[in-house]
Amino acid sequence: MTSIIRALLVAAAVSVSATSAFAAASNMPTQYQPDPALKTENVAQLRARVSQACSITQARLQSGVGEASLSRGCDCYAGRTMRSLSADELQAYRDTGVFNDTAREKALTALDACKLPRPQI
Repeated sequence: MTSIIRALLVAAAVSVSATSAFAAASNMPTQYQPDPALKTENVAQLRARVSQACSITQARLQSGVGEASLSRGCDCYAGRTMRSLSADELQAYRDTGVFNDTAREKALTALDACKLPRPQI
């Protein structure tokens, strides 16, 4: 599951970089550099990033489903996840561009609550 979650973050980083994060493993490749904008974005902007990453990842997981049709579920996921993060978890996300272990568990719980499939190991 960790490798899929890591893939979620990479998809988010690529997507956000191309146009302007999701749960990911703490053992990210060393060449990954989080977007410096994470440090100054407000929670609503971070939530939008998480929702966008979710749409991209879920479209890949659910073959034949377009990103646009996933916006409601991914908005649910992003909102639940961001509301559940502690100040420390939020700061860790800003610093690294990935969810730490405790935030990742909250993100997986949000996937379940929003009826989105969990990535498989």
